[in-house]
Amino acid sequence: MNRDEKLSRIAGLPPEQCFVDGRAVLFPSEPGGGTWISVNDGGACFALINWYSVTARVQERAVSRGEVVKFLSAGTSRTLAEAQLARLPLDRMNPFRLIGVFPADCEVAEWQWDLKKLARKTHRWKMQQWISSGFDEATAQQLRGKTFQGAQWQSSSGSLDWLRRLHRSHAPHRGAFSTCVHRSDARTVSYTEVVVSASAAKMNHQLTSPCQHLADADAAYSQQLRLSLGSRCDSIGTCPPKRLSRK
Repeated sequence: MNRDEKLSRIAGLPPEQCFVDGRAVLFPSEPGGGTWISVNDGGACFALINWYSVTARVQERAVSRGEVVKFLSAGTSRTLAEAQLARLPLDRMNPFRLIGVFPADCEVAEWQWDLKKLARKTHRWKMQQWISSGFDEATAQQLRGKTFQGAQWQSSSGSLDWLRRLHRSHAPHRGAFSTCVHRSDARTVSYTEVVVSASAAKMNHQLTSPCQHLADADAAYSQQLRLSLGSRCDSIGTCPPKRLSRK
């Protein structure tokens, strides 16, 4: 996942492990505590993108969308995630698209909130891409989608190195519509990847544009969880969903 932000926004923080509803989770965070991507010790991953194509906005007392992933991060199935979504004050949250990847069930779910209804889409278990842009979302989807489709023909398609090259791509040219964004007022500010195997979930995170070297010791962070699909724990050092902040 590439995170694109205005240059005036305060930088995010690297991933840390904590406990949510008794499950170990990893996620980077905003200074205010929210997050945009997570993985838990059940192997489930959640990621949220803003839905700029929907122009409706909350008029007052908006709740940050950064709380959504953190609130759901312990979920290990679509059913559990939907139960948590039902507890959120969605009417006070601006439009978003939430993607949940559940390896134990080979399931990918997407929830779309447009300020009127919450719709769920179930996707096939295959390589896919989701795109968001506050500059021109339709054009970004078209051009980045072409880059993604073309990259799938490469012999290394699906490998970790291929994924990294895709996220640092400047095709068709370095600018607002390349996968790695560079604008005068905004750019891709971080890159996060989640790797789930049969025994562990690993999160790699870079606090710079992905076109910069991933091996930079000052920019790259790595955290790993041992998978425990059926276990839960009661830990004192927890960070359960806090009172939802306003933005």
